[in-house]
Amino acid sequence: MSDNGFLTEKQEQRIIKAIAEAENKTSGELRVHIEHKSKRDPLERAARIFHELGMDDTELQNGVLIYIASEDHKAAVYAGKGIHEQVEDGFWSDVLNILLDYFKKEEYENGIVEAVKKVGEKLKELYPYQSGDINELSNEISYYKNDEE
Repeated sequence: MSDNGFLTEKQEQRIIKAIAEAENKTSGELRVHIEHKSKRDPLERAARIFHELGMDDTELQNGVLIYIASEDHKAAVYAGKGIHEQVEDGFWSDVLNILLDYFKKEEYENGIVEAVKKVGEKLKELYPYQSGDINELSNEISYYKNDEE
């Protein structure tokens, strides 16, 4: 079990693989961030993490962060300006609902993978992979124990 206590190493690797597969079809960037607890509103916290991870520095502003506070049962999806302005109303809520529907069944890994796939499809549609695209950000899951870190 990894030190996050939320996902096993095998589950983490499946999520990282889903991120890599999604990013192979797009110039967009996708990250998953997990922490145990957060006192803040999940969307506000996701915005801060997005910035801390350098996701607002991507060339096309097309990064997407899936944020989870595991012990507080909070989650949010935060996107860069470039992609946020192009998706239809309700898209981010749909992604969040996928995550939460699986989480209610305690199927955390499946929820994250399915949310990653849905975001990946949208990124592929809006920002198709182009020859020469580089992976601007890590595909690894980032972790903090709580929002004071």
